[in-house]
Parts: sequence; structure tokens; C-alpha cells
Amino acid sequence: MIKVADFIIHTLAERGIDKMFVVYGAANGDLIDAFTRTAATEYVAVMHEQAGGFAAEAYAKVKGVPGVAIATSGPGGMNLLTAMGNCFYDSVPCVFLTGQINSRFLRPDPAIRQIGFQETDIVAMAAPVTKYAKMIVKPEDVRYELEKALWLCQEGRPGPVLLDIPLDVQKTLIDAKQLIGFEPPAAAGFDLTVVDEQIARFIAELQHAERPVILVGGGARLANAQDDVRALGRRLNVPCFPTWNALDVISSDYENYGGRVGTYGGAGRNFGIQNSDLLLSIGSRISGRITGGNVQSFARQAKKYLVEIDPAMVQRKFQQVPFDVNILCDAKVFTQRLLIALDRRSKPLPDYSGWTERVMEWKRQYDPVRPEFFDQRERVHPYAFMRRLSEKMGATDILVGDCGGNIVVSNHAFETKYGQRNLTNNGNSPMGFSFAGAMGAWFAAPSRQVVCTIGDGGFNMNPQELQTFINYAVKVKTFILNNHIYGITKAYQETNFQGRAEACGPKGYNPPDFLKIVHAYGIKTVAIANHAEMDAKIDEVLRFDGPVVCDVDMHEFHTYEPRIFGWKTPIEDMYPYLPREEFRANMVIEPAEGWMNPEYPDVVRRNDRAQP
Repeated sequence: MIKVADFIIHTLAERGIDKMFVVYGAANGDLIDAFTRTAATEYVAVMHEQAGGFAAEAYAKVKGVPGVAIATSGPGGMNLLTAMGNCFYDSVPCVFLTGQINSRFLRPDPAIRQIGFQETDIVAMAAPVTKYAKMIVKPEDVRYELEKALWLCQEGRPGPVLLDIPLDVQKTLIDAKQLIGFEPPAAAGFDLTVVDEQIARFIAELQHAERPVILVGGGARLANAQDDVRALGRRLNVPCFPTWNALDVISSDYENYGGRVGTYGGAGRNFGIQNSDLLLSIGSRISGRITGGNVQSFARQAKKYLVEIDPAMVQRKFQQVPFDVNILCDAKVFTQRLLIALDRRSKPLPDYSGWTERVMEWKRQYDPVRPEFFDQRERVHPYAFMRRLSEKMGATDILVGDCGGNIVVSNHAFETKYGQRNLTNNGNSPMGFSFAGAMGAWFAAPSRQVVCTIGDGGFNMNPQELQTFINYAVKVKTFILNNHIYGITKAYQETNFQGRAEACGPKGYNPPDFLKIVHAYGIKTVAIANHAEMDAKIDEVLRFDGPVVCDVDMHEFHTYEPRIFGWKTPIEDMYPYLPREEFRANMVIEPAEGWMNPEYPDVVRRNDRAQP
């Protein structure tokens, strides 16, 4: 006989989950006590449930197994909701376990708000941001529900699941041999005959294309297809563009890397993808962050093929950008079948090297990190800092970024190496993710160097986890990109509110002295005040054998460029605008209507107006 709580923890351990993130409470006490009866897994006691959820997400991304976070009833479970949203929108397999009050104190009807202390209908709250949410009301159902949850969180498009377990159910003794398990349904999957027909159609399109490109999203890694999509890019010798979730798949050192795309673009200013005449998207949902507000202008002259595992996303009625051919298939299966089909061809494909070289030239010419950024004498220029950090980090290191302006800087300036991991949460994008996420990444791979970059606003959200770093000797290196304001929102206010900077600093927001806080926890601190000391101090942080927090003074910086301004502006026309003659020379296709008179923000700095 075995307790339900023990059965749950032992089963998760058998799946290779060697760390689970917990905050103790009476309602989850039996679940946490179960760790004392297994050597196959351990709990990590974090200071806040949200941080535990963030850590579980990053653990899953690095380890390749579901992450697990455990909380108590009521506010404990509620504190996990943001992390559930993270995993739901970024397709991360995580199991969230919550304790619940004794079954006899559960409300008998929704008309009654609450009977038991900290009783909360966490299942109803979690349902919109999970693939499956269920309270286990019968002890004999535990195997079925746990196996179902584990299957669902990894099947198809991955995502989070929640199991809510009342106290009395956790304590119940069961005979594991008598339990009924979950049998996955016969896979509806995808029709390979149809997929092969669509592949043949794509190859036929390639025969006539002059400017083909590949867009690679996070789904490529979820399908373990990163090597396959890179092989495809080489085989075709066409430009490949990563979304922000695939910067470590189509890395900056990949020979067919064509730059970065979207509303904040980056290297290449979107000229490559916008001038294409054939687009193959693998594992990306093509969000508004990619298309900009003028969605019809996205790759507007290209025949567009989408490879997607989510049946909803291949329905044209749900697509912001209607794709011409929608291929329901796993990214790895599709890419491997396409490579086989290409190898079987007797007729050679066209030579795209001239087109590919032009895209590479755009990437080189329009690097967001300009030489003059390194000449700044006072304070640190964030673009110079992130480029230098990327040069110093090793090929197996893990970078965990946060949100807002600092993630824009990172995705503009940090050049990835293949073998690195570059993590953040892009769909939900909460402040404070990276500090707790870096902790989870470190527990997943403690032999690898883990670096956290975060803004001052984000660091304010989860500083309590400094104590978890101490308790478990977490060797994460944290750089606070400290501009002493909410930079991305201040830039937004300059765009939309005539520069009235309300509640984002210095009015209404002013961060504390972080180094004093970190010092109080007994963690090493470093400060970078200017470029003269930048290189030496980055090296000092990266060499240190333990947790360290470095405050990088980027006071008042909030210029994240290039970027798109205006809902009507196509993404190839990025602000600050190029001189109109230069812009026109870069357009193979016809520019969108109004290109000679682009829109401007409410606050325009000197020299930011395009010249005719």
C-alpha cells in the first residue's frame, strides 16, 4: 500500500523529473512529505509560488522533461496562475500541483462562495490557461489522472496541466497494482499522404521562386527539430530567420542566418523577409510581434506555407495572416520528409546564392549595434553591453532574459552561438521571470554557466529568491540592466502621450539601491558604471564561482531601435527611418502606399526625421 501523495511524487520522479519547486503549506503537506521516501527526486523550497512556477518553466525548457511546481490551497495556487499562463502561451510542458482543503469542507454548490479555510476553485481559475485542470476527488483515480495529465502536457502542442488534490485524498492509502491507468487515444495526428502532397507542391514552388526564405519558430525546438531545420536551410541555401523563441535554433553563427524579424526587427531591418516571394514558416504562430499592425503587408508578395502542429492554427479563419498552404504536421517529421523528397529529386533547384548574399548584406549593413555606441564615456550603453556579453559567453552557456526594454536590447544585440540556450517567456512576458527562470535553468543543468539579464523593474518583482540562491548555492550570474525607469513604457509614452511619463520614472517610480539589498542577503555584488570598466567587470562576474549580482548603470536609457511606429506601417520601414532614396533602393517589391511620408512618434529626437 502507498499513500496517494507518495504515488504522485514517485511517478513524477520516474519520468526523470529530479527537481520540483515548492512552497510548503498545510494543504500540500503530504505531497512534500513524500519526498522523504524517495531518493529519485528532490524539492527546491522557493520563497514565492510565482517564482517556483517560473523556475519550473525554465527547468522544463532546459531539461526536456515536464517541470513541476507545488503550492498549497487558496493564495498559494493563485500565485501560480501567471506561471501557468507563461507555459500555456509559450507551449511549455509543466505539471502544477495544488493541495486543497479536506473534501468534506468543499462548497456543495457554486452559489456558496467558500466553506473551508482557503478553499478556492483553482480548477476553474486555471482552466483558461491550461490544457487540463482537474480535482482528484477519488483516491483510486490518481493513476489515471496523473498519467492523463502527463500525456496531455507533452502531446501535440505542449502546455501546462493542473491537478488539485484535497488533503484527505493525499493521505489515503491505495494499492498501486489495482489502479487503472490512462490509455492515450488513437492518434488523430496528421495525414502523411496529405503532407507529402503539400511537400511536393512546395518543391514545385521552389523551382520557380527567386527569393525564398524560411522563418523558424519555437515549435522547431519543441519538436526536437533544430538540427533538421538548420540542415534544410543549408540544403536549399536560403536565408533563415528566427523568431524570438528560436534565437538559439537559427543562431547568429549559422551560415544562413538572415537577421531578426518583427516589430522590433533588428539586424537586416526586415528587408529579407518582406522582399521574399516564397515563405516557409516552421513552428511559429506568426504573432502580431512579427507582422506589425498592418498584417496584410507581411511578406505580401510571397506565397506562404505554414507548418504547425496545432489544428486550430492551420485554419485560415483563425489566422491573422492567411497562409496559402497550411500543413498540419510535426516540425521534425515535416522537415525530415522534405529533406528526403529533395534528395530524391533528379532536377536541381535554382541557385539562390545571389539572393541569399543580398540578405546577408542587409544583415551586416543594418546591425542595430553601431560602433559609436562603444564610444560613450558616461554610463553604459545597453546595446554595447549586450554585444560584449554575447562575445564573452561560451557555446554551452544559458542566457535567461526578462521582458520589456531589456529583452528588446538582448534580442537586438546578443549574438547567439549554436549550443547555447537563449530563454525568456515571450507570450505572457511577465516582469521578474528571468531571475526565477535562471534558477530553474541552473537546477536543470548545474554544470552549465547560467546568466540572467533583467531590468530594474523586473528585479523588483522577485528579489526574495536571493535567499533561495543562498540556500541552494545557485551559481547564477545576474546582470541588472538598470536604467532606473520602466524604459519600454517611457518609450511608449513618448510615442503616444506627448512624452508625459506617468508612473514609469522618475515620476511615480524610483527603484531602490539593489546592491544594498543583495549585500544584505550575503551575495557578491559588482557595479559597472562606464565602458572603461565594462570588459573587466563582465569577466569578473562570469569567472566567479557562485551567485553574483551586477548592477549595470544605464541611467534613463529607453531608445530601443529599430522599431515599427504606427499601425499602418509595414515592418520593412523601421524607425528611425532611412533616407527615402536608400529605403527605396532596398525594396525589391513595391513599397507600401504612403512610404514617402511615414508616421512619426509624438516626441521626435533630433536627426530622426527621414531625408527625402
